[in-house]
Amino acid sequence: MWGGRFDGGPAAVMRDINASISFDKRLWRQDLAGSRAHARMLAAQGIVDAADIDAILGGLDVIAGEYEAGGLVEDAALEDIHMHVETRLAALIGPAAGRLHTARSRNDQVATDFRLWVRDAIDALDAQLDALSQALLVRADEHAASVMPGFTHLQIAQPVTLGHHLMAYVEMVRRDRGRFADCRRRLNECPLGSAALAGTGFPVDRFAVAAELGFDRPTANSLDSVSDRDFALEFLSAATLAGLHLSRLAEEMVIWASQPFGFIALPDAWSTGSSIMPQKRNPDAAELVRGHSGRLLGCLVALAGTMKGLPLAYSKDMQDDKPPVFEAYDLLALGIAAMTGMVASVEFRTDRMRAVAGLGFSTATDLADWLVRVVGVPFREAHHITGRAVAAAEAAGVGLADLSLETLQAVDARIDAGVFDVLSVDASVASRTSHGGTAPVRVREAIAAAREAS
Repeated sequence: MWGGRFDGGPAAVMRDINASISFDKRLWRQDLAGSRAHARMLAAQGIVDAADIDAILGGLDVIAGEYEAGGLVEDAALEDIHMHVETRLAALIGPAAGRLHTARSRNDQVATDFRLWVRDAIDALDAQLDALSQALLVRADEHAASVMPGFTHLQIAQPVTLGHHLMAYVEMVRRDRGRFADCRRRLNECPLGSAALAGTGFPVDRFAVAAELGFDRPTANSLDSVSDRDFALEFLSAATLAGLHLSRLAEEMVIWASQPFGFIALPDAWSTGSSIMPQKRNPDAAELVRGHSGRLLGCLVALAGTMKGLPLAYSKDMQDDKPPVFEAYDLLALGIAAMTGMVASVEFRTDRMRAVAGLGFSTATDLADWLVRVVGVPFREAHHITGRAVAAAEAAGVGLADLSLETLQAVDARIDAGVFDVLSVDASVASRTSHGGTAPVRVREAIAAAREAS
């Protein structure tokens, strides 16, 4: 490619370290799309003869068919996908192929290809996240009134509904989709026409190229155009957060599937066995999703470390921008698919959840609230009274709802029989009617709102 300047060829190791075709071959569709748009613009602007452009477009179509059929043969000497395409095009149509690179550089070419790829990746992930959200909504609707324990510090805190719990993840997915949408909006500017770093003297029409490729506009500064990888870092940031949300759900699947909890039974499709213990059913899929979140974070850190302190404009370090992005996409897409399958098929053992929901004096807050609402005591005093009632129940080895009225009145004489209306787990859940609360009526409203928004 640059034989006019160099007398000798690169060392073998130099050829290996310089080549990126092993991973950037994934950009072939985007590279061909960018080349087609660039070629048509060159013809429209009279920069390259229409006959040559027709030959170029025909050759690119042939290459697309070959690559679709798996015909890309990697050659480290050709370095990257751009030179593979250009070399194959020359073999197909001859010297006219060399005109395709008029008024562009590999710098603006790869920046455009990469943006197109990330944009496609975001669209694919958004569809997957929507499918996960829909699976969560279906199960939340099934269990809008199914009582389970709510936890803080992994200690039983207050009763909630399983539907409400699942809807928390719907909210996380909604934010994940919003972050990806924001990233897509910001990246949707076209670098083509920026050339190596300073723009080009040819009368190119960058707006036409941007429009053909579905970008909102061309990028505004040629230096920034070829050196910006904010969009990749933002993609990795959104992917990392989505992966952390998947990891939290996966962790709960792991905990809930354990025998001490027994809240769920994972189907065979999402479990594995043991090589030595025949009784085991391991939640390996959930554990792997949980583990992948660490790798997603590593991808973000890797690219941030690569980009830190690079001077304008392009530096070869930036060739390492694509592997972490590709890896993150693969990991996240796999994780979303796995969690969607688990959510859709897991068996929720609601009888067990209900039984555990009443442990740990989970309706203690309801007693305190009743004392404030009915007796009229300040909350801090009610908190103290309730603590004494819990101590009495603990000493007796019973739940709060199982204490006698006499025992409760020994704690505070102002307590009357009406208190028993609020001490059951069902009463506790039904009373939480504030916006965003766990009451079944609110859960069903939230489900309806989420479905309408999707």
